[in-house]
Amino acid sequence: MEMYGDWFIMLVAGAFLLFWAYRGFYRWLHQPASVNRLTLGKGGELAKDDENIQFLKRSGYGVVSGKHRVPIGIELDGQSLNSRLYIDYIAEQDGKMYIVKTARERMPMDWTGSGVRDRLLVYSLLLPECAGVLFVDVKEQIIRRIIFDISD
Repeated sequence: MEMYGDWFIMLVAGAFLLFWAYRGFYRWLHQPASVNRLTLGKGGELAKDDENIQFLKRSGYGVVSGKHRVPIGIELDGQSLNSRLYIDYIAEQDGKMYIVKTARERMPMDWTGSGVRDRLLVYSLLLPECAGVLFVDVKEQIIRRIIFDISD
């Protein structure tokens, strides 16, 4: 009887290892080649006295990380150019992650479909695992949640 118990345990362990290997291979196979992913939660330090963070917390969001700087290399007619995108914060609510952009006086937001698309769609495409983009305006005391639905 003891021999059958050993074989059963070995069979279960083998099945678990095969399943684990299959999942790893499947993920590797379906991941885009040479994608340099942005790691959420590895951004800049959070300042305790930051009014944007305090406003997000009062509104029920947890701020996970601070500013992320995403470098972008660009080739224009054989010439190398450099640029960057900034994500102000990563916030979380009800198990969903959000990219946070804050209002800037020198860059007013155009709240039309094309204005929102031109200014914020890039962030949603950069981090598709996030539920959307939060636009925080502490001066106006509003948080706008933008969710892009890209369908055929």
